[in-house]
Order: sequence, then C-alpha cells, then structure tokens
Amino acid sequence: MTLTSLMLFVPACFALNAAPGPNNLLSFSNASRLGFTRAVAGSVGRLPAFAAMIALVGLGMGMLLAASEAAFTVVAYAGAAYLAYVGWKLWRTPAPDAAAPVAPRDARLRALARQDFLIAIGNPKAIAIFTAFLPQFVDFNAPVAGQFVELGLWFLALELLAAALYSGLGWAMSSVLTPLRLHLLNRGVGGFLIASGLALVLSPRG
Repeated sequence: MTLTSLMLFVPACFALNAAPGPNNLLSFSNASRLGFTRAVAGSVGRLPAFAAMIALVGLGMGMLLAASEAAFTVVAYAGAAYLAYVGWKLWRTPAPDAAAPVAPRDARLRALARQDFLIAIGNPKAIAIFTAFLPQFVDFNAPVAGQFVELGLWFLALELLAAALYSGLGWAMSSVLTPLRLHLLNRGVGGFLIASGLALVLSPRG
C-alpha cells in the first residue's frame, strides 16, 4: 500500500471501527463494571471473528454470502438471537450492591472474549462492509493476497484501538457511576443490543 493510500485508509477505517456498535458499547459497559484491563482483554475476542471475515472477503466468499439469501438469513437470525440474549442478560443484571461475587479472573476473561467474538461473528453485514470497503484500497494489477493481509492487519489494530477507547471512556466514567446509574447503563446497553438484534433481522440487506 502506498503512503497516499494508507493516509486515506487509516482515518476512513477508524471511523468504521469507532462507530458505536454493539461490540464497542459492550466494551464500554464491561469497563464500567470490571475495569479497563478486563474490558480490553475481553474485546480481543472480536479480532478472530473480523479476521475470518476479512479472509472470506479476500477469498471472494464475501460476495457469495451477500448473494446467498439462505446463508445470509441463517447467520443474521443466529446473530440477532445472540445479540438479544446478551442484551437480556445485561438488562437483567442486578444493581452492583446486590450482584453476585465476581467470577475468577481467567473464567471472566474467557467469558468476555467469547461474548465479544459471538457478537462480532453473528453480524453478517460486517462482511458486506468489508466487501464494499476494503477492495477500494486494493490494486488489482498487483498480487491481491498480500494487500488484503496488510489491510486486515491495519483494520484489526484500529479495531483494538477503538475497543480501548470505549473501554477507557467506560472506566473513566465508572467513578461517577453510582450503583443506580450503573444499573441504568447496563439496561441502556442491554436495550440497545436487543434493538440491534431486531434491526439486524428487519433491516434491508443492502
């Protein structure tokens, strides 16, 4: 990738990474409850999901999924169901002073990473975004595979930066979040995830 292309790609890509989608808001909520480090560590779970999607796009499978009504529908409904499930769990989370003890660190991090992964992999529209966005920065007169690897690595690095940004905001605000405010935040994020699941199913494919 040329320096000019890179200077165009990085800000445009980070704008996509930093959009307040379900994964980023989950990082915000996790940081407000569990701290910055755990939230960022948990957000790493989304990276394998996005890496797989980028690989599919690089292999031309993104367009196949976009063209397959059955495949898109199955993935969309599975993703919507999981978003609604996570949202419902957050909605039902008791206020901090009534919450159960925190799980052991290793188990908690695995659970957070798995949750972040499943939310990311359950959104087939991410493949459509990659299919439309990444090829704009590929020179098809040169070997394509290496270019997709480079673009993919940049995307994943910027995605982790966006997760850290949302985690930092959540952690910074935790000092002013009373138990009631934190409870309301969990319900707000939970409601957003449920609404995102419904939107994933009901919105047009294009």
